[in-house]
Amino acid sequence: MEGGRQTRRFGRRTLLPLHVRRLSHTVSCWYCDYKTSAFNEPLFRVGRRHARLLRVWFSVGIGFSLTAMLGVYVILLWESATLLHLYNGNAWWLSKLLPGSLFGIFPSVFGLSTTVADVGYMCISTIISVSAHEFGHALAAASEGIQIEYIAVFVAVLFPGALVAFNYEVLQALPRFSTLRIYCAGIWHNAACCAVCGLALFLLPLILYPFYIHGEIPMVLDVPSSSPLSGFLSSGDLVMSMDGITIHNPQEWMEVAAHIHEQTLRNSNFSNSFHFTMANGNKGYCVPSSLMEASTDVLLTDDQSTCPNEFTAFTTLSCSNSSMLDDGSIADKYQNSREGMHCLIAKDIVKLRKCGDGWVKSASNRSSCPCSEDDTCLIPVQIPGLIWVEITYLRPYSSQCWKLARNSFAGVKSPNFEEKGCGGTFVFVGDVLSMALSIRLTAYRPRWLFSFVAYLPNVLEKIFACTFHVSLALALLNSLPVYFLDGESILEVTICYLRVLSPRMKGRVLRLCLLAGTLISTFALLRIFLLTILSTG
Repeated sequence: MEGGRQTRRFGRRTLLPLHVRRLSHTVSCWYCDYKTSAFNEPLFRVGRRHARLLRVWFSVGIGFSLTAMLGVYVILLWESATLLHLYNGNAWWLSKLLPGSLFGIFPSVFGLSTTVADVGYMCISTIISVSAHEFGHALAAASEGIQIEYIAVFVAVLFPGALVAFNYEVLQALPRFSTLRIYCAGIWHNAACCAVCGLALFLLPLILYPFYIHGEIPMVLDVPSSSPLSGFLSSGDLVMSMDGITIHNPQEWMEVAAHIHEQTLRNSNFSNSFHFTMANGNKGYCVPSSLMEASTDVLLTDDQSTCPNEFTAFTTLSCSNSSMLDDGSIADKYQNSREGMHCLIAKDIVKLRKCGDGWVKSASNRSSCPCSEDDTCLIPVQIPGLIWVEITYLRPYSSQCWKLARNSFAGVKSPNFEEKGCGGTFVFVGDVLSMALSIRLTAYRPRWLFSFVAYLPNVLEKIFACTFHVSLALALLNSLPVYFLDGESILEVTICYLRVLSPRMKGRVLRLCLLAGTLISTFALLRIFLLTILSTG
């Protein structure tokens, strides 16, 4: 025991001299660290200068930390009862909370694709969260007159971390409440970090308002080559609408796709008993007779309709037939409609007026066939299970289109955009949910020409969101009654307030709680990991 003096490291105890002049760095096959004392004096000066205010701040943190610990203890008791099959009741509210959110990490977080960007976000958020945690410990100690000896960052096996070290004997001489302020400071600062991240996410549109337009039109950030929309959309395009529904942000993009998918499933339940090709709901277009006369004939073979390349099969839908989905005569409807099929070019047809009641917005229309006497309502013929979706987009960030947008009073919504090749409408046929998930959108649109700055809001959102989850996980982990974590020290000081117990009994209670907490927490983490692997596999 060198010097006979002991320091307190949050998470473990070790023997170190009181005054460290030369810091030795540890490197081994499973553990390495880097120690620095460069922040000792600045932190101590700040802590002493604002000692009174900081003590009030960290006193509030005690209440929060003890409440968080109580909540975590209840969850651990539930976990132990579940593992031992002692409780079979219907506590649905707690089962929803477990197991994913026990440590502030939801199972979906584990299932994220491990791209380089994801690893970078995790590293940045971990550095921010751990720094906030240890800064809380150091500042609380400084406000009590204790100067830290060094700050260390380490990697144990594959897990990064940090710690502050100061003299344990000096810490033991403080009043218990002061000691509790120091121990709870890390959890409290992680909670404050979560609040800051949440507030930053809420205020980000206002902060970036001078540089970005938010919530009007979603912009495409990335279209992978594996996406079914590859070749139709590219980075910088604006998604205006889906099936005529205006899209304002990525959330609406997914909501509209899910709604179209559910609506198609409801309308196609009847099709399971038919083997021939059917029309995709009642999404129709008012086609002039001149186009129908110039259409190509449809070839019908084995109950399937085929058209030449670049052509799509359409069939007639009368106003009386549009309501047959509810009267049980759907088979007659499609059998008759096969006699009036036409092969037409889809990109020309989607520009025409819509008819039929299969469109999402048709519920607000009284008439499902608004076509004139010279037009015929035609609906596309598709294989059952595939969904016909119209997507309208704009491409404003090329030099020509950008000048047109600046010179036009209507901006990017100018009708001249499509005429100049700066936008258009295309049809997607397939799984609409997979299609919607295959591209990456952002609600922010730069006010200047498209460049790398378009990715900045998305990067900030990811960092704030990831930091929120990591900081929450760090706060809850340190609330656990587990060896080598802050929960051990907080529990030790809290038990000291139980005057009815003898010192020996207090030690036994502490060891029993730590042992049980460590075992249950280990099993809970393993359970989360296994359930995540099974759900993503």
